Amino acid sequence: MSTGTIVAIIVAVVVIAALVIGLMAAMRRRRLQQRFGPEYDRLAGEHDSKLKADAELSGRERRVHSLDIRPLTPSARANYAGQWAALQERFVDTPAEAVAGSQVLVVAVMTERGYPAEHRDQMLADLSVEHASTLDHYRAAEEISKGAADGTASTEDLRQAMIHYRALFRDLLGEPANAEDGSAATGPAQDDLAARDDLAARDDLAAREDEDLAVDDEPVGDEQQPVQRTPRS
Repeated sequence: MSTGTIVAIIVAVVVIAALVIGLMAAMRRRRLQQRFGPEYDRLAGEHDSKLKADAELSGRERRVHSLDIRPLTPSARANYAGQWAALQERFVDTPAEAVAGSQVLVVAVMTERGYPAEHRDQMLADLSVEHASTLDHYRAAEEISKGAADGTASTEDLRQAMIHYRALFRDLLGEPANAEDGSAATGPAQDDLAARDDLAARDDLAAREDEDLAVDDEPVGDEQQPVQRTPRS
């Protein structure tokens, strides 16, 4: 075998190996993007590199797989759902306390599921592996909680915090994020929106009734006289 043939074979092997490696990397990136969603985009932008995002998220997967993450028992799930319902009732009178209690409850569920909660950044990184779709909700709720602690959060801000905490809470309990039934599915936001819709409907109905009455009360200026028909002789 000539030297030229050997070199050609080596070059072909290197090219094929590079193509295989590139294909595997593309498949891994696609899988990570699908699994982590907005968290992937956030990291890629933060590091200004998709390669670094790939490496970090792959490392998160390996770490979480080494943890003892477990689902809640039915009794624990029911217990936490009851606690959440109580917090939502408390929101009516003491919204800031209800939001603070919501944060504590979410962390309690994380801990029982097996997520270490001692270090915030690591906790969020661990959660991103299985709960990436609701992680931004938790971040938003944390920001509002800081404002509540400083006394700068409005009641509407606190309401939004409850909604954000509830998104991750449901996810940790294993419920759909858009669930509308069960004790953990009702809350101040839905109640408020339902009340507003009902009030708007009643106002609209009253306005239309007023219009009808106004039309009935309008004086008739030139009423059309009935036409007298003369019978033919």
